Amino acid sequence: MLETNRLILRHWVESDAESLYEYAKDPEVGPIAGWPPHKDINESLSVIKNVFTGAECYAICEKGSDRAIGAVELKLNGHTDMTERDDECELGYWLGKPFWGRGYMPEAVKTLLRHGFETLGMTTIWCGYYDGNNKSKRVQEKVGFVYHHTCNEVPVPLMNEIRVGHTNFMTKESWESKYGV
Repeated sequence: MLETNRLILRHWVESDAESLYEYAKDPEVGPIAGWPPHKDINESLSVIKNVFTGAECYAICEKGSDRAIGAVELKLNGHTDMTERDDECELGYWLGKPFWGRGYMPEAVKTLLRHGFETLGMTTIWCGYYDGNNKSKRVQEKVGFVYHHTCNEVPVPLMNEIRVGHTNFMTKESWESKYGV
């Protein structure tokens, strides 16, 4: 479990299926991140059991509530196509629409970056977004990610599409410099 000023980041549990479905069924949440809206609670439960299983995958909860409102994850080697190194990983995240615009995601991401660099010993953390996902782009800019490259033909298998993808990164040195560590 990780904690921020306003949030608790904890591992997903099967009882989160209802709240996951509530936010993941919204067509404005998943598709822009590369996954279709959830069709029912059983699909959400399946995602918890089969997708949100990474060692560093966390449900985002507001303090004072144990209700999952989003997810943030460091995808370690073997679970990301952005790097093959054990000292690098990929950051992924999404947040339920009712919680957009509150600064929750930069807050959660900063805590996970600290965890990745200080506890897990990462040297570089990668992050990407699809063209048009300006909210995700803005989170990455706010926390200090730097542009690396754009790929014009990125397969998005869950959506059966090809998209333009932008890849950013942050090194441990740039993180330390930005956050005065």
